[in-house]
Amino acid sequence: MKPQEAFEPELEELLDRHAQAFERAYGPGGKVRLFFAPGRVNLMGAHLDYNGGPVMPMAIDRGTFVALRPRKDRLLVMRSTSESGEFRFDLDAAPRAATGNWVDYPLGVALEVFRESPRAVGLEVLFGGNLPVGAGLSSSASICVGTAFSLDKVWGLELTPFARVEAALRAERQFVGVQCGIMDPYAVGLAKRGHLLWLDCKDASIEHLPIDHRAVRIAVADTGVRRELAAGAFNQRVTEARRAFEALRGFVPGSTHLRDVSSAVFASHADELDPVLRARARHVVHEVERTFAARDALLSGDVERFGRAMFETHVSLRDHYQVSVPELDCLVEAAAREPGVLGARLTGAGFGGCVVMLLRAGAEVEVAERVSRAFEQAFQRPARIEVFRGDPGPREWVR
Repeated sequence: MKPQEAFEPELEELLDRHAQAFERAYGPGGKVRLFFAPGRVNLMGAHLDYNGGPVMPMAIDRGTFVALRPRKDRLLVMRSTSESGEFRFDLDAAPRAATGNWVDYPLGVALEVFRESPRAVGLEVLFGGNLPVGAGLSSSASICVGTAFSLDKVWGLELTPFARVEAALRAERQFVGVQCGIMDPYAVGLAKRGHLLWLDCKDASIEHLPIDHRAVRIAVADTGVRRELAAGAFNQRVTEARRAFEALRGFVPGSTHLRDVSSAVFASHADELDPVLRARARHVVHEVERTFAARDALLSGDVERFGRAMFETHVSLRDHYQVSVPELDCLVEAAAREPGVLGARLTGAGFGGCVVMLLRAGAEVEVAERVSRAFEQAFQRPARIEVFRGDPGPREWVR
């Protein structure tokens, strides 16, 4: 299969425009290479990745565009169509600490993969895309995996998909400083069209589970509430979950993650926990059970049961993990009133961003109109609702 055959016409047009933007930014020169990496939505397994649990994300047909062109020196020059500033780094003397700018994400990846080829040439790079930043659709993993993929191809590193994913993960954790789990880069980097990714975050084992797009559609409703200031709250949840596990691990011999604590063990010792830690553990323990049940429902074709699990997850995220906001709750409650909606929950870390909805095929237009209207009545602005297709993952577009 030729690389360009994996692209929809609309995406080809956007990438062509991105190539034109590159020429405007950097001027004429040699051949410009173009790459795409998708975002993702997570249907089940909320806040389980860093707790060692199972997750069920799907890559979507929106994402990050990367255009780049080799230089004759050792400079790595980075710009973005959505952010200001040009950043220049000498590959032989690149900073080892984050700058505090958007460029930290791709720069961290470049520093990781550069170790595989220290004689790599300098590059001019322009980032862009059609994935809203801070909406909970994993724009950070999209740009990190997209950077790893494009640098791998241009520098001739011949990395495996897993190596690219791990480079993206290390960059976000160690260079940027966000204590994220493994789900997002895995969902982006190991995607398969028409499937959800079943990822067990305890051992990083994966399986691709088919989802019947003839019967259901996946829609995302954007609250417009961005999560730029939520990194601290996210890291706090990671710490609280870790503390809850430390308090419970003695009751589960051989346990390594909070996901190893059964609901029976939790029920027996919940009163021994601090109220906040008890609430965090309650969500994780029961979300693990819900996610396994949702997997069984999907494999048996019971999309109604799968959807009910999504609604239950949102309630737990709202009440026990406390990562929802009124705008997210409004969208989920409006969706629950619609017969065409099978399930809905906030997706991503929370604190703003988006709601993912599982719809009956054919209900897309009516659901979008009615849910957006309910949101507008509550917040005096419409909610942007889009129906997404699945995506096969990072790839190069050859014009």
